Amino acid sequence: MSEIYMPRLSDTMEEGVISSWVKQVGDKVSVGDVLVEIETDKAVMEYEAYEDGYLVQQTVREGETVPIGAVIGVIADSPDAVPAAPEGGEGAEQKAEEPQQPAPAAQEAKEEQPTVPAPAAPAEQGGKPRPLSSPLARRLAREYGLDITKIQGSGPKGRVVRADVEAAAQQKREQEAAAPQPAAAKAPAPAADPPQPEFEDLRASEEVPVTNIRRVIARRLTQAKQEIPHFYLRRRIDAEALREFRAQINEQLAPTGVKVSVNDLIVKAVATVLRDHPEVNSSWVDDKLLRHKRINVGIAVAVDTGLVVPVLHDADTLALSEVARRSRALVEKARDGKLSPQDMSGGTFSVSNLGMFGVESFSAVINPPEAAILAVGAMQQEPVVRDGEIVARHTIALELSVDHRAVDGAVGAAFLKDLAEVLESPMRIVL
Repeated sequence: MSEIYMPRLSDTMEEGVISSWVKQVGDKVSVGDVLVEIETDKAVMEYEAYEDGYLVQQTVREGETVPIGAVIGVIADSPDAVPAAPEGGEGAEQKAEEPQQPAPAAQEAKEEQPTVPAPAAPAEQGGKPRPLSSPLARRLAREYGLDITKIQGSGPKGRVVRADVEAAAQQKREQEAAAPQPAAAKAPAPAADPPQPEFEDLRASEEVPVTNIRRVIARRLTQAKQEIPHFYLRRRIDAEALREFRAQINEQLAPTGVKVSVNDLIVKAVATVLRDHPEVNSSWVDDKLLRHKRINVGIAVAVDTGLVVPVLHDADTLALSEVARRSRALVEKARDGKLSPQDMSGGTFSVSNLGMFGVESFSAVINPPEAAILAVGAMQQEPVVRDGEIVARHTIALELSVDHRAVDGAVGAAFLKDLAEVLESPMRIVL
């Protein structure tokens, strides 16, 4: 009998929602069969079985949220196998004669000293033992003014993760708001106000169910704006040569059925220029600066459940036609909700293009832990001065959002300058 654990399906995932069970209790399971669909912070993904057997228990119902590492089901060799029930439930009587070990939580509650000296656990100020926790969780606990030793961890082996700290911080805020305010000196009670009519919601509001993806997007983007010191660099490029180059490329690729978009050209240009600006291809994580050797460009895609960013790995090494092919495949998978963990992980830089919606320009929020994101506006005609004359030219507005902890202003400006020059001389994209 083996337990099925909530897997980590993306590099930022901390919990998952059981979207739907594909296999039901009693069903035969073979290696590679889809057991369950799990909604992560980025997409709904299929989770496959890694062994043969029968699904004999679903410990988590559809719609429930559980942390990574939590048991969600049990597979056994026989459909009639009875999984062990938790203490206090069915089957507890069968365990009555077995020696019982106190649960970790109970041990902590008793705060008893062990009879046999044990190695001291890592301690924080005051000599309190520090629980298992991630560096991010410890940093957030300090920022929120919380004692991490008093936070119950929901990660594997009771590890305190970011979600636990944020939940504790929210509970603290609610308790402070509900606490009675200091009473002022007693004064004669004012005359009672006449009864007021019940508040009428003039907005005709209706609460909309929030998906786990939308909830995580809200949390992570709030965190990004609060914690990442953004600065913005803007530049408008002449896109006439880019339009002509795209037309020539698509004419040559017509027999293959591949069609290159303006966004494909921009993604490939970004990857090409990042090779000469490795400082931009970096991340600031837990007070450490990471320089990435691979160039993996994320492509922001709007889907019904929110915004997802599938990643084009090693984009600098791909031919332009392959960039177009893979980008199209990733966008289709994103819209069908079929992105794999590999498709969503490892991004080092992102491109967000709202030009197809007619947006002239915008400022994008950095996708942590990346250090920069490029916002691309619509291609439009406008009057420009060339050789002393006013002429109509196609232009595109670019805006680079940069994490100032990892990248200095001059470094970001040099990257954007070179990117603009490559896009205005697009033959350099494929050289």
